[in-house]
Amino acid sequence: MDKKGAVSAYQYGERAKSELIIASQLVTVLSGLKDAERTGGKKIVLQCLESVRIELQFALRATNNQEFQKSIDNLNQAISLVESNDYDQAMKSIGAAVSNSTTVAMIAWQELEKHEFI
Repeated sequence: MDKKGAVSAYQYGERAKSELIIASQLVTVLSGLKDAERTGGKKIVLQCLESVRIELQFALRATNNQEFQKSIDNLNQAISLVESNDYDQAMKSIGAAVSNSTTVAMIAWQELEKHEFI
């Protein structure tokens, strides 16, 4: 990975991680809602998850790092689980997606350290 690619991968990895953590928090809130609130909340959370997926797809195209594909796959699973009202498993899938994005950022950070950027 060259220096420019490492900077890009680090930025995308950190951004993805942050967005996925926010998504996870929204799923937590959704799980505590009742009846009509849950119906409306679910639509909003699913739209948020779709937006995060689009960002992950940008990251994948920009970096070609397959960890982002794994993150997308885990997020796709989380979306299906939210649609099925299985919020606990959805949170686990989002957690796995966070881990994938963290891996990208960590590897990029190491590369930047190697080049004495950090």
